[in-house]
Amino acid sequence: MIWFVTILGAVLVMAILRDMFHTIWHPTRHGGLSRLVITGMWRLSSRLSTRWRAAGLAGPLGMVCVVSVWALTVAVGWALVYWPHMPASFSYAAGLVPAEHSGPVDALYVSLVTLATLGLGDIAPAVGWLRVVGPLEALVGFALLSATVAWILGIYPALARRRTLALRLSHMRGGVTPRALDSAGGAALLDSLASAVSVITVDFLQYAESYYFYDGDENTALPRQIGHAAGLAEQAASARHPDVRLSATMLRRALDDLAAILDERFLRTGAAASGVFASYAADHGDRMGGPGRRTAADEPAGS
Repeated sequence: MIWFVTILGAVLVMAILRDMFHTIWHPTRHGGLSRLVITGMWRLSSRLSTRWRAAGLAGPLGMVCVVSVWALTVAVGWALVYWPHMPASFSYAAGLVPAEHSGPVDALYVSLVTLATLGLGDIAPAVGWLRVVGPLEALVGFALLSATVAWILGIYPALARRRTLALRLSHMRGGVTPRALDSAGGAALLDSLASAVSVITVDFLQYAESYYFYDGDENTALPRQIGHAAGLAEQAASARHPDVRLSATMLRRALDDLAAILDERFLRTGAAASGVFASYAADHGDRMGGPGRRTAADEPAGS
């Protein structure tokens, strides 16, 4: 029974480390637990009032919840490793009665102190292998902190790029005439849009959690503006200038790639690009986005 509890604790720790790896350090795959937590928060926001979603709390709170679950589960896992071996394998500071400080709460206390690298030393491992395990937990705590910082520093620039593209598209609505588009300048404009769309596609691959950040301002909400890029590509496809037609093809392919990633990772509609973008808008609160389609909020977590 002692070693069963110890192994169970080790399994919990390894499961969290795996989830951290697939969420942050191997971002082309989803961490199962982190996606479950974030999609759950997104579902909850879709069922609450529009005002709550407009506050844009689903994504940030989802990340906070994920980090909290990681930290708590790791702490409990290491506590399960320590608990069966208390008090015999631990040393206690003067004034502490070992028999009175060997319960699960005390094991959790030792785990939290070690994980936070506080090193109080009032209860410390005294047996050889446990003296090695203790510093390992401190390293895991440092890795958890570093991973959280790296996650934040990565996801917010991705959000900034997405919102910048949306704002740029909003500026272009009604400001780009067919005559201006059918020129060398129009070709350059379409090329720059194709490049920006490709960057957003990569961002959704590397920072999938950024999908669950809601943009309340219409001008910076890509789900509401991406259709304009598709409209420009369609309009430019019949231009007389050959460079414009070529650039329109590149933009259309970039948009198809973006739609494929959105559909594969989040929406699961099986529709063409226009239908995927409509579902993307609907999933982010745009009532014109297309009724009757399945969205990420309706998709089972981990699918």
